[in-house]
Amino acid sequence: MTPELAVIGAGPAGLAAALAAAARGVRVTLVDAATEAGGQFYRRPAPALRARRPQALHHQWHTWERLRDGLRAHVESGAVRHLTDHHVWLVERRRAGFTVHALHGPEQRDPAEVRADAVLLATGGYEKVLPFPGWTLPGVVTAGGAQAMLKGGLAVSGRTAVVAGTGPLLLPVAAGLAAAGVEVAALVDSADPRDFVRRSRALVSEPGKVVEGAGYAVRLLRHRVRTLARHTVVEAHGTERLEAVTVAALDRDGRVRPGTERRIPCDTLAVGHGMLPHTDLADTLGCRLDGLTVHVDDEQRTDVPGVWAAGETTGIGGAALCLAEGHIAGRSAAARLHGTAPDPRAWAAAARIRTRLRAFFAALDTVYTPPARWTELVTDDTVVCRCEEVTGGAIREAVAELGAGDARTVKLLTRAGMGWCQGRVCGPAVAGLAGCALTPSRRPFAQPVPLGVLARAGQADDG
Repeated sequence: MTPELAVIGAGPAGLAAALAAAARGVRVTLVDAATEAGGQFYRRPAPALRARRPQALHHQWHTWERLRDGLRAHVESGAVRHLTDHHVWLVERRRAGFTVHALHGPEQRDPAEVRADAVLLATGGYEKVLPFPGWTLPGVVTAGGAQAMLKGGLAVSGRTAVVAGTGPLLLPVAAGLAAAGVEVAALVDSADPRDFVRRSRALVSEPGKVVEGAGYAVRLLRHRVRTLARHTVVEAHGTERLEAVTVAALDRDGRVRPGTERRIPCDTLAVGHGMLPHTDLADTLGCRLDGLTVHVDDEQRTDVPGVWAAGETTGIGGAALCLAEGHIAGRSAAARLHGTAPDPRAWAAAARIRTRLRAFFAALDTVYTPPARWTELVTDDTVVCRCEEVTGGAIREAVAELGAGDARTVKLLTRAGMGWCQGRVCGPAVAGLAGCALTPSRRPFAQPVPLGVLARAGQADDG
């Protein structure tokens, strides 16, 4: 029988893994929540929008075309089954193989199952969000959200924008908005330019990335975008929607320097503080986590037999790293499923890319860090958990007066993190205000599931 592999996630890592495994005689089921392959990085405008030059929104369009054409060929040959709009809520280990449980359709109510001999997790990452006064105003969006609107809908949320926070994503977001005709009033980054100089040896090891960053900088200069380094957003202002933001300079300790505040009129604030890996499915499978990332070996295998992981679930590092890890994982899974020992020489080039990019992004992570004293900007009446409307004051009270010493206890005392997103948005903020390390939340399921679906699944197991 032909071995079967379930690949969860059709971003760069999942696509590279699916193509590598299918090319080596494995039947692949590619399961993805989106309606089209590509993930966030290769997000494209809907065909109905009739975009004339969608490649203008990407700097790796030819790579996407190769992945797209390869996927299409394998789907047509029957080597790959591509399931779109399938939201995986659990991967279950069986005596023989695995069962992937998903909810199908826009309302996520129709159950679906995929049986496979092995599973490859390419579930990507999500944005790290830190609160500040006014961050819940309409017009305040995440940096990734602004990019998704532009790439997927050719839309922007306003005419004048401020892009703020920290992380390499801010550059393409600001450049993309400016190219789309938005007046980008400022790019506000809390990173200290001197830190780039201190880590120049590690950073120049990837000249392509340096050139890419320089290209964005040139585009921002061309659009006369003002860059405020070592600054942060203090507050967003407005009544019914965003009208302006106040930004200020930071001192060496990460505190706002008094007297440096300035108010910038805008109707859009795109803010982000980096990315976090999606580890829910790996955690429920019992995979080892190294902090917030899934632990893998040189073949991208987790410590659970039959489970591989690739891409940003193993550490945030951009599309090129995802492609390298996905290729290695797909080739390794194919060899293991065929009962042969894989030859690392077959993916030596991808392994070299992986090593270099991991080192590069490790250095970059030490530069792009949120302000050390960001919690001091969160007032007691600032909403931290939007789902349950829990304020910063309530969290501080749970710690100072009720004795909460970790995020889980804060959650039990305040309901912060008990809402629809299950703490994915407010988790970093709750941990920061509680003064504890951010740790993965142990959830039985990766997303909310209707009780009827659970009941039917239980009846199937009983039968």
